Amino acid sequence: MPRSRRLLPSSPASALHRAYRRSGATLPFGDPLSAHGVAMEGYFWRLTDPGTGRVVIALNGVNRDAAGEHWATLGLAGHPGGHLRTVVHPHGHASEHGLGASAGDAFRGGPDSLSVDLGADSRLQVDISQPRPWPRRAVGGSSVFGSVPALNQYWHPWLLGGKAHGTAVLGAESVEIEGWDVYGEKNWGKGGFPDSWWWGQAQGFEEESVCVAFAGGEVSAGPLRTTVTALVVLLPDGRLVRLGDPVVSPVRAEVADEHWSLRGRSAAWQIEVEGHGALGSAHVLPVPLPFERRNVPGAIEHLGATMTVRVRHRGRLVWSGESRSAALEHGGIDRARAEVLRRGGAAHDTEAAPLR
Repeated sequence: MPRSRRLLPSSPASALHRAYRRSGATLPFGDPLSAHGVAMEGYFWRLTDPGTGRVVIALNGVNRDAAGEHWATLGLAGHPGGHLRTVVHPHGHASEHGLGASAGDAFRGGPDSLSVDLGADSRLQVDISQPRPWPRRAVGGSSVFGSVPALNQYWHPWLLGGKAHGTAVLGAESVEIEGWDVYGEKNWGKGGFPDSWWWGQAQGFEEESVCVAFAGGEVSAGPLRTTVTALVVLLPDGRLVRLGDPVVSPVRAEVADEHWSLRGRSAAWQIEVEGHGALGSAHVLPVPLPFERRNVPGAIEHLGATMTVRVRHRGRLVWSGESRSAALEHGGIDRARAEVLRRGGAAHDTEAAPLR
């Protein structure tokens, strides 16, 4: 019988592609959502009620330790109220076939539903409808950088809108989630998070369909190191504008713990973002040290901050808006430890979860 032209699983080309994926990279028109097999694959959902400004976030970092075993960094937080529960879970799984992250019975997230159970006072159960997925098949949120092997961090905002329906338990409060805006992203890398980073995301603008997200930090591959910020705006008319390629569409970012200022420009587009949040109301989120099988305080995150955005096309203002339920994050282990200590807490690992 003639041999099939289809690549066999054991073929050299197939093995080469698997090795390429394990470096963290994704081929153009490839799937950035399936597990790559790197040390950290992070999954994040954010739910926003545009009417009240309430916010719920859920996260699952699926990590691989020095022995090759998987574990998970789990978190559930809400605003207002300041509720936060984070957990080190002994199991973690990232799907190799599309988007999916789980940790025993404590966490299960996919493209159309999310279930979190971190204890009687920290639960979330929602279904997702009317999704607005990332519209560009060729590349993801990291653009051409997504195809570069062995970067320390990659980013892809895979869900730029949709509606969440369900319930959340945040401390002593039970919250009905009916038609809240939903956002989802994935980030991954060979060693966890970079040394420093900044991030933001907002819905809750006057125009319901608008979604804004950005992610930046120190990007490295071997001895090469640079600072990159990717900035994405989904406009009311459905156009997606992405800036952040250093040569053709650079984004300049000035970031502190209470202020974010971004300026991005390409040949046709200009985007300005200003964000403000009070440090006293921010959460301190964990980041994993994958090989050490533990979390440390690593990110100062505001869940109810203010973000103003202006978008110009060839010099003409085409959209501007303000959200008062924005997320703004400034990451760096030393910075977050200092904030924990300033509040009188202890900069220790988050609690371990029982085996379940």
